[in-house]
This record gives sequence, structure tokens and C-alpha cells, in this order.
Amino acid sequence: MKILIGQPKLEQALDQLERELSFNPEVDIVLYPEGYLNQNVEEARRLAAKYETIIVSGHRRLDERPKDRAIIMNKAGDIVLEKAKYTPATTVEEAGWLISTLLCDELVRQGFRKEFDGQVHLIMHSIGVGMFSEEQYTEWLEEARQIAIAEQCVIMGTSHADGAYRDSDISIPIAYCVAPNGDILIESRNDTRSRVIELKSVGKGQDWKAADLNISVFCLE
Repeated sequence: MKILIGQPKLEQALDQLERELSFNPEVDIVLYPEGYLNQNVEEARRLAAKYETIIVSGHRRLDERPKDRAIIMNKAGDIVLEKAKYTPATTVEEAGWLISTLLCDELVRQGFRKEFDGQVHLIMHSIGVGMFSEEQYTEWLEEARQIAIAEQCVIMGTSHADGAYRDSDISIPIAYCVAPNGDILIESRNDTRSRVIELKSVGKGQDWKAADLNISVFCLE
């Protein structure tokens, strides 16, 4: 399983997403930030099917509260998971991997709040804007590390390359990946290059064991 972690700028269309999909045909999943898809869900579904790549990101329903939604589209362009912000976590199985999501400050407001029993292999954390302080960066990374250890899973997250929280004049773009044992494999601040994570596991489904997981990290120029 190859996962591309991207840090795009917020845009009205999906030009950056399509460019990364076309330049990286070998990846199985693209993880993008909260809200990146805006109202372009149908276009994202088309791209997922065209490039046969799972897309994990967030979009907005402006007439609903909360307006933000986590979303996963499979390689056929079907929506296989859609979750409103601040609701309990759910999972979807793709290619033998059990995948769940976190959306931005769910990480610190409610943690990985689940109402299901059993294993999760990957938690994909779509963040909106960058961190507004080094203290926040450190806090969020440690919260993610604790979740990885508690759930014995891989957790990874990414924010937009631009944008600040409310009136803050500081925005630190963030991307990270933490292994099930708590080792931090990616700890990126103010470096918006895309990364590719390659995961190899001996077992699948119920036979999956965190100890059997091999993880490689590549940085794209």
C-alpha cells in the first residue's frame, strides 16, 4: 500500500490534486487536508475513478452544521465513508486495510472516539490550516502519537500549505506519520513537499499485526 500525503494550497478547483494523481500513478491512496474538496465532490469522484486511486480528504456542506465532512472515495470513485465532524469514528475496508479518519481538531477535542470494537489499521487525519504556534504543533503531534500506540495503528495527517486559524498571523504547515509503536516517521513543519508512505504487512484483516508492519518513507521534490 502506497499513500501520498499532500499539502496543497486551498483552491477553488482541484488542479493540484489532479496533478499529483497524474504524476504519481503508483500510489493507492492520496491524503489531502480538511475542506480541500470544497463542493467539488463529484469532480473528486471522477478523478478517483480516472486514476484508480483512493482519495481521503474533507469537503463542506455549507447549509449544514457542522459543515465539515471527512470523506473517502474508493478507486472506482464511490463514496465509501462520509462522516460529519465531531461524530464517532467509523471504518471502511479497502484492499484488506481497515481505514478510519480524524478531521482537524477532533484530534484534541474528542480524540479517536469510536463506537466499534476491533482493529483499525490506518487513521487518516485531514487538518484544515496550519498550526498557530510551536506549542500547538507539539501538542497535536503528541496526541497523534498516543492514539497510534493505543490503537496499535498507523496515523498520518496533513494540513493545507497556506491559511491561518482565525486572526492568527502564524501558520505552520504540518504533515506527520506515526508508527504503531509511537515512533514518529514524518515530522514536517514549514516543508510542504509531498511524501509517500509505503506500508507492507504480512497479514490482512483479522490476521494483521502491527509488529509485522514494514514502513518506508519517501519525500517527493
